[in-house]
Amino acid sequence: MTTDLTLFLDDEPGELARLGRVLGACRVNIDGLCAVSSGGGVAEVHLLVDETEDALVALNNASIEVGFEQEVVVIDIEDRPGALAEIAERLGESGVNIKLAYLATGTRLVLAADDLARARSVLT
Repeated sequence: MTTDLTLFLDDEPGELARLGRVLGACRVNIDGLCAVSSGGGVAEVHLLVDETEDALVALNNASIEVGFEQEVVVIDIEDRPGALAEIAERLGESGVNIKLAYLATGTRLVLAADDLARARSVLT
């Protein structure tokens, strides 16, 4: 199972660096990342990591709040115009609603959906 971790960091200088140091110190690699600040003093960060349990322990020890864990689909995607549209259209035509999307290392697409099993069957 591949898991996306949703974290909430203070929206201030150095917090993303702190996150990187915490995970790096316990040898957890960040395979994908999306960080968004939408005001209110808090930034939402989505992480795809190679060792979920180790990451959770390290984040907890550093008092970094993990808001959610959700299973995701990670697929290779071509780095070319229209590639995202093709994938999203296949899911949409199958009635799957995409809830989260971001790119990970190695030109991979990370997706959460309202029907993950159907998304997997459509994409494989």
